[in-house]
Amino acid sequence: MADITRRLGWRHLRGAPTAHIRHHRGGKLLHDGPGLSFRYRALSAALSEVPVDDRELAMTFHARTADFQDLAVQATVTYRISDPAVAAARLDFSIDPDTGAWRGTPLEQLGTLLTETAQQHALDVLARTPLASALVDGVSAVRERVAAGLAAEPRLPATGIEIVAVRVVALRPEPEVERALRTPARELIQQEADRATYERRAVAVERERAIAENELASQIELARREEQLVEQRGTNTRREAEEHAAADAVRAEAEAARSVRLARAEAEGVREVGDAKAQAQAAWLRVHADVDVAVLHALTGTRLAENLPRVDSVTISPDVLTGLLARLGDGERA
Repeated sequence: MADITRRLGWRHLRGAPTAHIRHHRGGKLLHDGPGLSFRYRALSAALSEVPVDDRELAMTFHARTADFQDLAVQATVTYRISDPAVAAARLDFSIDPDTGAWRGTPLEQLGTLLTETAQQHALDVLARTPLASALVDGVSAVRERVAAGLAAEPRLPATGIEIVAVRVVALRPEPEVERALRTPARELIQQEADRATYERRAVAVERERAIAENELASQIELARREEQLVEQRGTNTRREAEEHAAADAVRAEAEAARSVRLARAEAEGVREVGDAKAQAQAAWLRVHADVDVAVLHALTGTRLAENLPRVDSVTISPDVLTGLLARLGDGERA
């Protein structure tokens, strides 16, 4: 809105750079352009202010698809007034000379024109499109159709309107239909999640089975090696026992041979000793063969005395002494 001030019966208008001001007086155009600043008299001036900046118009309308399902279409149209003179001639952009406010609602008229035109082309597209296809590819199809329809609409250039961009924000079905459509997708997602869970479990089970098989194979290999170890130890023990037995046999044979040799040597020694004794005895007998019997008795007594034990003291009782004396007396008498 233009900035208007009062001073001494005159009005001063200062416009914005994005507002195109047209000043008529007496049917003549005195000022025409954006960002103007001038003085005028309120009673004789006819002013109009046309915005020339880019403006966005958000629109929401309902449409019906080919399978009779309702859709809510949310779109945004960006436009600008490219010819302010034509727009001021077709729409009421006049402003109050005292306040600078629009006398009418030109932007609402433009919004209605653009909304109805865009809605017409969007309905035409969606009426031939099923709901599923509209939800998948409808945004781009509706955007292209609305943009092409607005570009080809003759009323817009005739009103000085230029379309800058068209955006379709969303196509939304009714809440019940949207929940119904989400259910299969949710079920599919849940099935995929369950399948992924089952596959993960199957992989885990397979890995556990492989680990168990590896452990079992390791145990079998260990048992086989232990069996080989036991068998080898038995073989070694048997060989050691055989070697010990052979060594014992050799030692026994050597001991036996040694014992035989010792026995033979002892027997030979005994025999030689016996022979020597016999020869000595025979020689002794030959020497004493012609000796008197009394001498032999004396020698015998001497030998006997040599072999008797040592006697340190002899106790003779009276009876024994009497007997000995008696025998001595008898001997002397004889």
